Amino acid sequence: DTGDLSRVSDSNCIGRFRKMITVEEFMSSELCTMSETDSVNDARKVMTERHIRHIPVTDDENRLIGLVTQRDILAATVPEAEGRENKTSDEGGVDTRLSDIMIKNVSVVDKTDSLRTAAIYMQSHKYGCMPVVSDGRLAGIITDSDFVAIAINLVEQAELNEEELGSEDIMLSR
Repeated sequence: DTGDLSRVSDSNCIGRFRKMITVEEFMSSELCTMSETDSVNDARKVMTERHIRHIPVTDDENRLIGLVTQRDILAATVPEAEGRENKTSDEGGVDTRLSDIMIKNVSVVDKTDSLRTAAIYMQSHKYGCMPVVSDGRLAGIITDSDFVAIAINLVEQAELNEEELGSEDIMLSR
């Protein structure tokens, strides 16, 4: 099940067929997951220590049941201008469980899906990440930071190709 992401066939062809680049090739597979019974405070600590902004929430069988983002944590722990300034219980989310704040209907991508399709979906929905599944289990996560790294790599390759073409032009003109 790929949630809200419909499986779109993307042939990536120019003239001849090229190999489709899959989500699996660029996803992060070393994940930090949490349980729905973990506290907001625990999630905030993990995000700070590991420098991450998204934590998948899984059950005992590694099935995705939710997602917590840094924005969710901030909203649950920072008093807002109205309504929460007098709140005295559970300051910092010590007693608030992730099940109370997590995103429950999470859009996911399968690890065999096209990287391009996942990128377009994330961009059009303004998502910072998408959990990656395989056979109904959490397999990884792909984030906007992963796509920035891909873009940097592509720019570096393009610059190297330009330098090589420029040096070929110099050699040919001799």
